[in-house]
Amino acid sequence: MAGVPVYSQAGRGGGWSLVGGARTDLSGLTAAEARALFLLAGPSSQATPPVKAALRKLVRALPETLRGQAEAAASAVVIDPSSWDRASRAQPEHLSALQQAIVDGVQVRIRYAGRGRSSERVVHPLGLVVKGSLWYLVAWTDAGQRTFRVDRVVEAHPIGEPVHRPEGFDLAEAWKSVVASVDEWRAPYEAIVHIDPDAVEWLRRAWGTRAHTGRRVRGGRVEVRLRGYAAAQVAAELAGFGSRLEVISPDEVRDELARIARELVAQYA
Repeated sequence: MAGVPVYSQAGRGGGWSLVGGARTDLSGLTAAEARALFLLAGPSSQATPPVKAALRKLVRALPETLRGQAEAAASAVVIDPSSWDRASRAQPEHLSALQQAIVDGVQVRIRYAGRGRSSERVVHPLGLVVKGSLWYLVAWTDAGQRTFRVDRVVEAHPIGEPVHRPEGFDLAEAWKSVVASVDEWRAPYEAIVHIDPDAVEWLRRAWGTRAHTGRRVRGGRVEVRLRGYAAAQVAAELAGFGSRLEVISPDEVRDELARIARELVAQYA
């Protein structure tokens, strides 16, 4: 059924054998498993040359009955990392070096271009995360766990010393904590608005996870809690909703909206 030639021999000492002493390194790989593997690793826009070479070798090693579906799966999905109206980012220069350091379990000396200044440090690479089109390195440092944008790593040199990996470290759980911290840092400002029900979905699309809908209020409107960076930014993003919503608090967002309205009236009246 797997496409591997076998024969049976009855009697004492009998059993099942591969024809002619043939052998395979992929015994037990089912059609569904092969299809899943190629769907995951095969999208042509993302596969690196080593990945493509490995997939070609794997196809040749698969039983004949599995090859067609595996090859079809490898070309069935295209991943486009760019968003609408945004060009795709090039792969970070030192991504491969950091991947290898994680696999080898060795520390890396990096030079990192942060906001406004660069620094050099030794890090214990624990894992890589891609969010959208950006790659992040989660690493242990003298100051504890830190996260670095890989495209800001200017230099990366493995130093051969073994990585210190915190006991019980789980990359997925660590990244959840990072996302929560970054969200709080990026959007510490809060505003409350009341919005027409038929405009709630518009607001959700515009604000994403920064919008949290609540109860119905007087007049049939919906209360929404919004998180932003500052009063001016919140007002600028809400101005296009016009009278479809009312800012309940804070007053500085209301004042900023009034200022924007006066400017627009002066410009276009």
